[in-house]
Amino acid sequence: MTVRAVILAAGKGTRMGCDLPKVLHSVAGRSLVSWVVAAVREAGADDLVVVVPKGADDLVVALPDGVTSVIQDPPGGTGHAAEVALGAMAGSDDDTVLVVPGDSPLLTAGTLRSLLEAHAAGGSACTLLTARLTDPSGYGRVVRDGNRVSRIVEHADADEATLAIDEVAVSTYAFRLGALARVLGDIGEANALGERYLTDAVAALVPDGVAAVAVSDPEEVLGVNTHEQLAGVAAILRGRINSGLMRQGVDMPDPSRVYIDATVSVGPGTTIYPGTHIEGRSRVGRGVRLGPEAFVADSEVADGARIWYSVVRGASVGSGVDVGPFASLRPGTILHRDSKAGSFVEIKASTVGEGSKVPHLAYVGDATIGEHSNIGAGTITCNYDGYDKHETHIGDRVFIGSDTMLVAPVTVGDDATTGAGSVITRDVPPGALAVERSAQKEIPGYAERRERLHQTEDE
Repeated sequence: MTVRAVILAAGKGTRMGCDLPKVLHSVAGRSLVSWVVAAVREAGADDLVVVVPKGADDLVVALPDGVTSVIQDPPGGTGHAAEVALGAMAGSDDDTVLVVPGDSPLLTAGTLRSLLEAHAAGGSACTLLTARLTDPSGYGRVVRDGNRVSRIVEHADADEATLAIDEVAVSTYAFRLGALARVLGDIGEANALGERYLTDAVAALVPDGVAAVAVSDPEEVLGVNTHEQLAGVAAILRGRINSGLMRQGVDMPDPSRVYIDATVSVGPGTTIYPGTHIEGRSRVGRGVRLGPEAFVADSEVADGARIWYSVVRGASVGSGVDVGPFASLRPGTILHRDSKAGSFVEIKASTVGEGSKVPHLAYVGDATIGEHSNIGAGTITCNYDGYDKHETHIGDRVFIGSDTMLVAPVTVGDDATTGAGSVITRDVPPGALAVERSAQKEIPGYAERRERLHQTEDE
């Protein structure tokens, strides 16, 4: 069975209250339409066409590779959208066309496969997915003649008796391509919205056979029209992701407060504490401890590392590394095995060698630190001269004294030491001590003289 898919994404999403196309809003690391595309592909569709509105260039660019987009202009309803999509689709009359809304990210490939299998086995011209809802408001009602589907009535066109029906169509169908193409041109606009409804194609195909498959979990068919609904489906997707990871051996003491994108991988034996966010292309190894309150985006975290109360973006954290609390690792940071970035440390575009420590209250930018070196509290690599960035190179087994200013470009050789409070502007040879301070001077009786001067000024 050849399956081709039409994803309906031409709605303007005005209830979202912003300029971003509705289906491009993101949940758990993917746009709404990307979730739908992934499910449709996994269900076995060979050819995907997404119907978009005029002017949605950002939506077209954001579509996954291998997906064809067609513009519905002017907007004329779901029936017109399907007709536009079929015009851009190759195939034979006996192919199956799967039609899915682009704002239903909870639909699973398993449910879509069940729909397709029922359609293939039943030989009907159309098989629709239905759900029974406690509150069916807004959905088209499925009207039956006995057990047979006779038509779908949109909410806006339904009378009181029809509104009492709790079985609804969820805008997901499997059609025989030739049958759908034959009836689309005959669909009229005599309805409350003056549009060509795809649901009218179902009524037109009743003589050819219309079947229905009920979704096992009505939660799957929830769509998104508001930010409140977006938050609701995001919570469900997070629950699915977290449950899957816990089944694979990841520990989450409070999974309701853990936020992990679908694009992230986490190794078994890792513990993720509340308040942790892991986003983008992040890869987390085995036996890692993340959180509480950690934010990790587009980063690699190796086995046995610990990150807590910290922000890590575009960084590589090696095995056994300790980050935090209250550290910020910016893009380009590489921490090698058993190194440390401690309290109130910021590191940017720098490499910290194996076993080296930046324990607290330091800024390291555009720098290379060798192995088993220690960077004292208050140290700053002064990497910017107002025009350009410059590099600092610190060797192996170096001891940088507290409150050292390293004015780049500068190199501190292996086994060297800098005295606390020094401003280092020249290279330090290996094994040397570099101290830059004025001689200390004491002024006896200063406090007494200062107090007398203050009293005199008050008089």
